[in-house]
Amino acid sequence: MRGLGLAGVVLVLLALVYLLGDKSAALVNQAVVTGTLLGGVYALVSMGLTLIFGVLGIVNFAQGTMLTLSMYAAYVLVTSLGLNVYLATLLLVPLLFGLGYLVQLLLLNRLMSEGETEGQLLVTLGLSLLIANGLLLAFGGQPKSITAPVGGNLRFLGAVASVPRVIAFVGAIVLALALTAVLQRTRLGLSIRAVAANGQGAAMVGVNVKRVFAVTFGLGAACVGAAGGLVLPFFSLTPSTGEQFTILAFVIVVLGGLGSVTGAVLGGLAIGLLQTVGGLFVPGTGALLLVFAVFVVVLFVRPQGLFGSDL
Repeated sequence: MRGLGLAGVVLVLLALVYLLGDKSAALVNQAVVTGTLLGGVYALVSMGLTLIFGVLGIVNFAQGTMLTLSMYAAYVLVTSLGLNVYLATLLLVPLLFGLGYLVQLLLLNRLMSEGETEGQLLVTLGLSLLIANGLLLAFGGQPKSITAPVGGNLRFLGAVASVPRVIAFVGAIVLALALTAVLQRTRLGLSIRAVAANGQGAAMVGVNVKRVFAVTFGLGAACVGAAGGLVLPFFSLTPSTGEQFTILAFVIVVLGGLGSVTGAVLGGLAIGLLQTVGGLFVPGTGALLLVFAVFVVVLFVRPQGLFGSDL
């Protein structure tokens, strides 16, 4: 119901833009299509972040640099081995899952058992700095890019959408559905939800809580593994590329509700639309000011976010 409510608000605002915005319908159509596709990218990055926070209570400052790491890994697989970037994406998902699993198992589980909340934040921040500087050392600061294996544009209501961005958007939706299915339909998902609801209770009935923590962090990392390969065809790659997503991802998961996959997807779409449609009226970086203004208003009205903390 809250999803329908948010969709209703967005539709009403878009109707006002069309009727009263003094902009051509073609221009608004283009902004809507671009914003929707951009929101899909934001959702890709935010899903892992909200999953990690919802279950582990960890604010993962390394999420953006892990995205950068996956993009560089995809770049190497494409340029050195000649793989199709979308095939490389399939390889990155288990690789990033393994990285996240080991980070949680070897570093964060110990701190969590000792109640070191500050230590968890410092570890993820340190991991972020380590990855960013390691990539800078290995690849330098020159921007890199690849040629998308599938090019061209699609047209919808007179608006143009590049095929790689459409593929990334479809990938975000598929990933969200798969993640929701794992959480809601599998024994692993039941364990994750049980740990998120009551870790001590879950341990008492035989759930290996530390293993669930590691798997959850691995799933969160796997999300950015998929995101890295899907967005590489249309983003210029530098060691700081992921940083531009980090702040917006935090805005999206707080807006949608920390711990809610649905909230991350809808929040990402809402922020993408706000950024592009708002950009028609507020040029330059003013659109980001609109994003943060809405973020503050939502926090004031509904501090738990639009979709609470339900996994």
